[in-house]
Amino acid sequence: MPKVLIADDSIAVRKVAERLLTEAGFGVTLAANGEEALAYLAKEIPDLIVSDVIMPDKSGYEVCAFVRAQRALANTPVLLISGIVNDEVTKQAESCHADGVLKKPFQGTSLKDRVLELLAKRQGVAAPAAMSIEKVPESIEPIQRARVSDEQLVIYQQAVGRLKPLEEELRVERDRATHSIQRVTQLEVQLGSVKELESMLAREREQAAQLKKQLAEADSMTARVEELESLLKTERERTAEAKKQASVAESLGGRVQELEATLLNEREGSAQQATRLAELQKNASRVQELEATLHAEREAATQLVHQMTAMEKSVTRSQELAQQLAQEQERTSDLTRRVVESEQVAARVSTLEQALAAEQEKNKGLGARVSLAERASQKAQELETLLQTERERNSLLARRVSETEQASEQATKRFEEMATKLGEIAGLASQLGSGKRRP
Repeated sequence: MPKVLIADDSIAVRKVAERLLTEAGFGVTLAANGEEALAYLAKEIPDLIVSDVIMPDKSGYEVCAFVRAQRALANTPVLLISGIVNDEVTKQAESCHADGVLKKPFQGTSLKDRVLELLAKRQGVAAPAAMSIEKVPESIEPIQRARVSDEQLVIYQQAVGRLKPLEEELRVERDRATHSIQRVTQLEVQLGSVKELESMLAREREQAAQLKKQLAEADSMTARVEELESLLKTERERTAEAKKQASVAESLGGRVQELEATLLNEREGSAQQATRLAELQKNASRVQELEATLHAEREAATQLVHQMTAMEKSVTRSQELAQQLAQEQERTSDLTRRVVESEQVAARVSTLEQALAAEQEKNKGLGARVSLAERASQKAQELETLLQTERERNSLLARRVSETEQASEQATKRFEEMATKLGEIAGLASQLGSGKRRP
C-alpha cells in the first residue's frame, strides 16, 4: 500500500484529502504544519508528499527543499497545494523542484488523479484501471456484445438498468461532496475572520474595562465637584457679606472725610477766635489809657462787657469743639480699625477669588473628562451590540458547519453504499461472463 504524507494547517483540507486518498487505497499520514512534516520525514520515507504552500512555521516550499536536500528522499514526488495558483506560486514551486501545484478546494477526483499520475511516473508504469470506478462500464461492454441465454440477458439488462441510476446518483453525490468541500473551505476562511473579530472584541473589552474604570474615577470626581460647588457657594456667600461690609466701610470712609473737613473748618474758626481774643487782650490793656476820660471809659466798659460776653461765648464754643474733637478722634480711631479689617477682608476675598478661579479650571477639566467618559460609555454600548451580533453570527456559522459535516458524512455513506452496489454489479457482470464461457 503506497504511503502518502499530507501536510496542511487546515483540518478540513486534511480530512478531505485523507478520505479521498484512503478510498483510493493509499495509506495516509497527516501533519498539521511544516515542523510536524519534517519530524515525520526524519523518521519515515513516504511514497509521496502533499504539502500546503502557506503554513504557520515551515512553508511548503521549505518542506520541498528539505526533501530534495536529503539523499534518501530526493526522488520522492512532492505535490504542492494552494488556494491561489498564479505565476508567482508556479515559479517558486519550480525553484524548489516540486513535481506540481494543485489548486484547492479539490475538484472531484483531481487530487487522486494527480497522486496516481505522480506515482505512475515514478514507477514507470501506468496507473491500474481498477483504481478508477468510472472504467467499470468499459469492462462490461464485451459482455454486452457476447451471446448469452435469455435468462442471463434479462439479468444483465437489469444490472445495466440499475447501473445507470447508480452512476447518476454517484455523480450527484460527488458534486455534493465537492460543494461541501468548497463550503467547508469558505467556512474556514470565515472562521479565521471570526477569530480576528474575537481578538478585536477582546481588545475592545479591555478598552471597555479601562473606560469603566475611568468612569468610576469620573463619578468620584463628580462627588468632589459637588463638594467643591458647596464650598464655592459658601465662599460666595461670605464674599457677598464681605462686599457688603466693604460697602459699609466705604460709606463710613466718606463720612470720615466729611467729619475731617468739618473739623478743619472748626480749627480755622478756633484760630480766628484766638486771634480776636488776642486783639481783645490788647484792647483790655488799653483800658488804663482810656480811664482819663469817663465817657471814653464807659464806652470802653460797655464795649468790654460786650467783648466779654462774646469771649464767654467763644470759650463755651471752644469747649464744645474740644468735646466734639475728642468724639471725632474716637470715631476716627474706630473707623481706622474698621478700614484695616475691611482691607483684611478684601485680601481674603482676593485669595478666595483666586481659589475660585483654580476650582473653575479644575471643573472645566473634570467636565471634559466626564464628556470623554460618556462618549466611552456610548462606545462600550455599541461594542456590546456588535459583540451580540458576532455571537449570533458565530452560532449560525457553527450550526452551518455542523450541518455541512453531517451532509459530508451522509454523502460518504451513500458513496460507500454505491461502491458496494457497483461491486455487486461487477460480480453480476463477472457471473455473466463465466456463464458465457461455460456454453
